Amino acid sequence: MLNFEFHNPTKIFFGKGQISKLSEVTPKNAKIMLAYGGGSIKQNGVYDQVYQALQGYDIIEFAGIEPNPTYETLMQAVELARRENITFILAVGGGSVIDGVKFISVAIPFAGEPWDILEKGLGKSLTQAIPFGSVLTIPATGSEMNSGSVVSRKATKQKLAFGSPLCFPMFSVLDPEVMRTLPARQIANGIVDAYTHVMEQYLTYPVGAALQDRIAEGILLTLIEQGPKVYQNPNDYEAAANLMWSATMALNGLLRLGVPTDWATHMIGHELTALFGIDHARTLAIVSPSLYRVMKENKKEKLLQYGERVWGIKEGTEEERIEKAIAQTVAFYHSLDIDTRLSAYTSDYQRTANEIVDRFISRGWKQLGEKRDVTPDKVKEIVEMSY
Repeated sequence: MLNFEFHNPTKIFFGKGQISKLSEVTPKNAKIMLAYGGGSIKQNGVYDQVYQALQGYDIIEFAGIEPNPTYETLMQAVELARRENITFILAVGGGSVIDGVKFISVAIPFAGEPWDILEKGLGKSLTQAIPFGSVLTIPATGSEMNSGSVVSRKATKQKLAFGSPLCFPMFSVLDPEVMRTLPARQIANGIVDAYTHVMEQYLTYPVGAALQDRIAEGILLTLIEQGPKVYQNPNDYEAAANLMWSATMALNGLLRLGVPTDWATHMIGHELTALFGIDHARTLAIVSPSLYRVMKENKKEKLLQYGERVWGIKEGTEEERIEKAIAQTVAFYHSLDIDTRLSAYTSDYQRTANEIVDRFISRGWKQLGEKRDVTPDKVKEIVEMSY
């Protein structure tokens, strides 16, 4: 097991009716920016619950944060927050809203060009941020309990990530009941997003981290078991609770401790969103099977372990068992009505591999993956296999 340090300061309020606890943890006398997305929180009752819990607080609203939050929109929120002297931000929504608020929180006091935080990788050098909390409405990204964020820029068709110790939410409220009104597409996306988060930290190479492996496998098995139940019936509270907590646990820092991690699937997938506007989770479903096949020699031991422990695959040659494990993963995504080929989303895919490789090379991204050997030629092969 590799050396590690771990600190996660986010307080979690999980379960029915927990939105009522907001007044207990929101700083007294705070001037709050309530940030949310397209307005679904006004239809599902969350908006009213938030205002009921925060009676007496001075609240300014900012709506319209997109499913892939854009720099252009978020800068409007930054300007509003600066004008209104906001002292606390409450993100109410899914991972995109929370990601957006993380950027807003550090951009407000930032003295330079805020896009540099992403483009120049300044996250770890940040020294100031406006504190924030979240009310989660869509389980998927784990952003409610981690310090990472991903932001897109429409003008340049870029989608970049940053992280900072300042970007942990002070608290997050997770009430599975809010999932009852989610569209099936969002539920399916959340399942695949969480699943791939686990795989990025698990499907690398063994380092003797037995507990991390078992926790990862437990989350994968729970997603396989409980995810389809929620997809078919969002009113199943028990299944929804298990899905919501699995998505949080998939990316709250626990699984990465003492193990190598990959993240090449995400970096390639971000480019597909930037270029074609494809849902984040669906880009992961497009890229990951091809990446597992292209990099199977690197991942052989963990692919065999994954196949046996998660899918019960024990028969056949090593090559056959690896292919069965990947095929089972693809079948799981298909069971959630998620296509795993780029051609299902766009007809303009022929030069996609070359364009992504050119982008990576221009940024100096020439050595990705857990062994730093997902080189540009490998990226090209992975993307072309994904067509």
